[in-house]
Amino acid sequence: SNNVKFKEVIKGKYKYKFFEIINGRIFTDYVENVAIINKNQILDYVSYQQVKGELKDPSFNCVIRGGTPKFKKKIVGKVFSLIQGASGNNNYFHWMFDILPRLIILEKFYDIKDIDYFYCAQIKQWQLSTLTIFNIGKDKLIDSNSHRHICADKILAVSHPWYKKGFILNEAKNLPSWIIEEVSSKFDSHAKKFECNDKIFIDRRESAFNHCQIINDEEVKNFLKKKGFGIYRVGELNFFEQIYLFQNAKIIVGAHGAAFANLIFCKSNTKVLDIIPENHPNTVDEKIAKIKNLDFRFVKTKELNDEEKINGDIFLPINKIESLL
Repeated sequence: SNNVKFKEVIKGKYKYKFFEIINGRIFTDYVENVAIINKNQILDYVSYQQVKGELKDPSFNCVIRGGTPKFKKKIVGKVFSLIQGASGNNNYFHWMFDILPRLIILEKFYDIKDIDYFYCAQIKQWQLSTLTIFNIGKDKLIDSNSHRHICADKILAVSHPWYKKGFILNEAKNLPSWIIEEVSSKFDSHAKKFECNDKIFIDRRESAFNHCQIINDEEVKNFLKKKGFGIYRVGELNFFEQIYLFQNAKIIVGAHGAAFANLIFCKSNTKVLDIIPENHPNTVDEKIAKIKNLDFRFVKTKELNDEEKINGDIFLPINKIESLL
């Protein structure tokens, strides 16, 4: 249609579709659906619909059956979409590797200063820190949780940087190397130096999740402290300190989790022990490690039965970690 402009951008071996829609609309349920709408048509490639965790085509989008049952907020100017459902809201991994790469693609076509607003999830302080490096301030953000339905003079959107089909964890194994390289080079020079150890244990007890928690973590921490390790709760550091912690590290040990997205900031040959239950499906850290040339290995722990899972699902025998150090 004549009010939709379409361009293609190539990054490595990947092609992305970039749309500009005059008087376009966006509707989101904030969880599984994003409809990017021209007149009354949902646009493929840039809309998002995940049914029971599986990516589907736009005919499955909730607006087909339910319409757009929210008040529409009219925005004057150009709005770029940075949303994709729950995974893009406050998940560190997905923010770094799904959301921020869209800004890197946008920069190919636009000076970011020329975009009036960015439509994104409710933003936490650490996310705001990442956006400042793109010169995007809080005044340019439209909260998609408060405004589930917007229309604007121009809506801009790009196809997902790597999730094209099926279940997200299966696809994450194929994370494009350009994302890892360009996201890390965007932030590398912004590391904030602080007093920290170069042997680090990532304490995942700050996470709200009970999975990938080490049941005997006090024992593990005491053992590692004697070996000269510092214990860090990565989420308690600001984003720029996290960059420095991983840049400065010589050896990193920890239970599998979002903090390992920061492996993109490690120097090559950094030793990494990623502790994970043996049947856990997520292997994306291995992919990052390969691209960044890290000395990486999974430390797989045996599957526990439900009675054994007290405050976690990993039991790590000390002799197992000792042999690997």
